[in-house]
Amino acid sequence: MTEHLDTQALTWAALLGKWVQFARSAVALPNDDEGQRMRESVVDLIMLQAVWFSLQHLDDLSTDEKELGMDRAEILIHKHRQRLQARWGDQMPQGIQELLADAQNALPPEAPPEAPPEAPPEVPPESLTFDASFNNE
Repeated sequence: MTEHLDTQALTWAALLGKWVQFARSAVALPNDDEGQRMRESVVDLIMLQAVWFSLQHLDDLSTDEKELGMDRAEILIHKHRQRLQARWGDQMPQGIQELLADAQNALPPEAPPEAPPEAPPEVPPESLTFDASFNNE
């Protein structure tokens, strides 16, 4: 009998293993300025990869979860982009630039804003009447 394998869970587990390996390998980076910036960037890079991967599975979510997921993804991409830009400035390695672009491009295009509802017609105050016969009893 063949058991059902949750390929999504297996994929996340494989990615987690790769991220742990990546984080451990950062210890071996050179002790120069670039090596230090790369070590400091490990968390940001892993988070951006996780966001990118998660965005590939938005269609698996309900509408509410999907909207929340997109909002969180935008916040995370913005946060980690800022941290990486502050750290690297104009010397950001090409691979990091590509990861940032991939994460940003994985966000679904924004839907055009809905047209605002039409305002109700204005009612002149003199046309409003008060019914004094109304009783709360």
